[in-house]
Amino acid sequence: MARAFRRWGGSAVVRTILAAYGAILLGLEPVAAHHEVAAKFDSAKTVTLRGPVTAIDWANPHAHVFVNVAEPGGPITNWAIELESPVDLRRQGWTRNALAVGDVVAVDGIAARDGSKQAWSLSMVVARTGQRVFFARPTPPPPATRKPTPRGPDGRPRLGAPPGETGYWASPSATTLVERGGVVEADANGLLRNVADASRVAPFQDWARDLYVYRQQVFLKDDPMFLHCLPPGGPRQFQSRFGVQFLEQRDRQRVFVMMGGGNRNWRLIYTDAREQKGQVQGDADNPLYFGRAVGRWEGDALVVDTKGFNERFWFSNGGLPHTAQLHLVERLARPDFDTLRYDVTIEDPGAYTRAWSAGWTLRWVAGEDMPEYFCQDNRP
Repeated sequence: MARAFRRWGGSAVVRTILAAYGAILLGLEPVAAHHEVAAKFDSAKTVTLRGPVTAIDWANPHAHVFVNVAEPGGPITNWAIELESPVDLRRQGWTRNALAVGDVVAVDGIAARDGSKQAWSLSMVVARTGQRVFFARPTPPPPATRKPTPRGPDGRPRLGAPPGETGYWASPSATTLVERGGVVEADANGLLRNVADASRVAPFQDWARDLYVYRQQVFLKDDPMFLHCLPPGGPRQFQSRFGVQFLEQRDRQRVFVMMGGGNRNWRLIYTDAREQKGQVQGDADNPLYFGRAVGRWEGDALVVDTKGFNERFWFSNGGLPHTAQLHLVERLARPDFDTLRYDVTIEDPGAYTRAWSAGWTLRWVAGEDMPEYFCQDNRP
């Protein structure tokens, strides 16, 4: 897609495409939607449905409840009612056993844009009990422990759990990659409140801005992580609500970054003082969704230099474009037990007019492992 936009020459052609979609961004913001719900469902098309449950599909990225609905003056139609990820539902205490096949439910929701018999559930109530089921509330960040930064025998901060403990990083303070100092409003998936703010997000080249706007206008429907379960390379791995976990192998001079979202992907950072030399090339066994990362300690911060990315993924929520020239310099610091500071400088002369930077923090979730999330294609 990026190559196609560059080949088209950018603005004029892309703006023609965008005009066909219109410039309306909906205010729809589910609690924790795994993909941008507005890409599939239209908040202007509300529906009220009632009928018996015929099946429950408890799989990622979204659970589904199938309901037989008697259409007014017509036949009985089977509707697919889409819910949050089972991971989010389990966090709220729900299991698939909250409903049984045959239970009659009343559903208030919004209908699919393409007119198919699908709806996003805003409320689902069991008729026999009056209980509302299968809804998720925001999960607040864990309380601060106010403990000092944990350190290893070498005196450097531990990015992962201290010996004998478990934990991971989650609750990012920002889920949209925006140039430092820029102020834009966006939802948890990176969808802008106002698409006119696009030029304030980053110092785009024209073609890259137009591609970014296109992705926004179609509500991020082509997101390769959600559409094809491709890895979330670049800063995006630190924007996931399912978190990241560091496994440090200091004896082997490497750090694994494990991801709670995507498809349980992992990234490798070498800390053996190797250099980034020449053009980094991927192959079939290592297609470089995460590039080639070389890290070094500067005081209490791990500085990671990464290049050699492919173009098949989105390197941030919201669909910022990049090319194979993408070069990232990331700083990972743990100023106290509860906080991970993530800062990144982005350089991509194929997509941006200059280098730019951004940063945010994540909170430590002590005593827990990351959610068991595996990307699956269970679209009805």
